[in-house]
Parts: sequence; C-alpha cells; structure tokens
Amino acid sequence: MTLLKCATHVVADLDDAVARYAAWMDYAVVERGLVDDGLAALWMAPAGAGRRYALMQPASGAQTFLRFVEGDVVEDYAPIRSYGWAAIELCVTDVEAVNARMMASPFEIIGPPKPLDGFAIVKPMQVKGADKEVVYLTQILAPGAEHGLPAPQSLVDRPFIMVLACPDLRAAMDWARDVLGLEVIDPVAIRYSMIAKSFDLPEGQKTEISTGRWGDHVFLEFDQYPQGACPRPRIEGQLPPGVAITTMEHPDFARLSPHWAVPPAPRQGLLYQGRRTGMLLTPEGALLEVIEA
Repeated sequence: MTLLKCATHVVADLDDAVARYAAWMDYAVVERGLVDDGLAALWMAPAGAGRRYALMQPASGAQTFLRFVEGDVVEDYAPIRSYGWAAIELCVTDVEAVNARMMASPFEIIGPPKPLDGFAIVKPMQVKGADKEVVYLTQILAPGAEHGLPAPQSLVDRPFIMVLACPDLRAAMDWARDVLGLEVIDPVAIRYSMIAKSFDLPEGQKTEISTGRWGDHVFLEFDQYPQGACPRPRIEGQLPPGVAITTMEHPDFARLSPHWAVPPAPRQGLLYQGRRTGMLLTPEGALLEVIEA
C-alpha cells in the first residue's frame, strides 16, 4: 500500500469542480461536508472554517483520494511558477485514450502524451483545469516494485505521485530523508517541458529532479525550480491556491514528534478514520498532512 492518501485542491466553485472530475476523470464523491474549526486549525487556515469540501475516489476504488475545498480566487496565482505543491500525478491505463477524452473536455491540454526524458518506463501528458490546477496523467509502462510504480486498475486511477516545486532541491531531499525517512534518489537532470514553457527557459536547458519512496512505492517528486520562481501567493488565513495539501500516512509517528507544525490529534471522517493526524511543513512551507498508519 502506498503512503499517499490524498491531494487537496482549492477551487472557486465546489459543484463545478466535482462535476468536472466526475464527468472526465470518472471520480465519484464519497464524502461531503463543511470544514470545521479543528480541521481549519490543522490546515493553518482559520479563515477556511465553514467552507464546503468534497472527497472523491477513483473508479478503481483505490483508497487514495482527491479532495476539493472552496476558497477565494487568488488573482496573481499562476501554476508552475511558485514553490510548493505544483501538481498531482494520476496513473492511467492508456494515455492516448485519455488524451482523446481530454480533447473533448473543459481541461486544457498543456502537454500532449510523450515519453519522459530519462524515464522510459512512463508516458505522461499534462492538463490544466478551470481552477488552474495542473494534473499529470501518466501511463506506466513498467509497473512493479522494481520501479516503485503502480499498475492502474481504471482508465484514470489514483494519485500516485505528488510534485513539490523546490527553491533548493537538495534541502528538500535531505528533509524527506531525515524527517520522513524516505529513500531518495540522486538528482537526475531532464528536459522538463512544463517548467521550460512556464519559465521560458533556453532550448535544451535541463531541470534537476529527484523522487522519494517508502518500500515499494515512489510517491513524491522534487523539482528544482529556476530563477524567477517565487513563494506561493495566498490570501491571509486561507489555504494556498492550486494544490494546497498533500496527505500521507506514516508508520513511524515517533520520528516526526520534533517536527510538527500542528501537533497530531484524532480526526474523524473517511480519510482519517479516527486516527491521529498532524501537519508538517516542507522546507518550502508546503502543507504535508500526516495520518498515523
């Protein structure tokens, strides 16, 4: 089982976001509600209390979810330009079939299907939604424990990697290794079209990335962002725009005790199931919600 449990997006209109992911990604709502004071405090976003949210599950039935939370629009936010959680990556069984579906959808294709430089075992594409969310849709050509990658069970399946945009890649890698206890690979320089387009990089310039895994599952990617990137703009007291939170389980809560930004407490609901949940901050200040496994 992957430790990755949920990716949380901030959206302007919850009903629109739910309809979009139901129609085009085959996700189904499994929980709805209002953000209570305790959850808003956990998220370090007190102004988010009372906002609507929905938890959605992929057609495969996998227990890794997408969560949408209503928030105010941050006008100067642009995707793939600031530090923090930059994108979610969903595994798919057939990226060409997904591309054909996306061509008819309200999602904007910002990267058509093509092999990933340096990683022949995956074939991704990228889309952007109405709330400026960036979603990678990736066919895994060589699933299994050797590469730490899943075998999807539905055309569009679960989030399997969360992408963190870093001002200092090696600091993020050290943090993931030392705090979370992940196995982190040495940086690899690749031609990264999303970052190259966003920052208008010179032809051929490469970007360093790394990945983090626990056991047989890779679930975090760390991207070194170039000059011109900035801290994520946000409205005081609310969640940051775009991908706001990554949620993971951790089997060794004791190692996290010196690092909590918000100490753990039991939380109810389908995602938490009464387990203790706390908040960590990555070196970039991104929110990493951690549930006791």
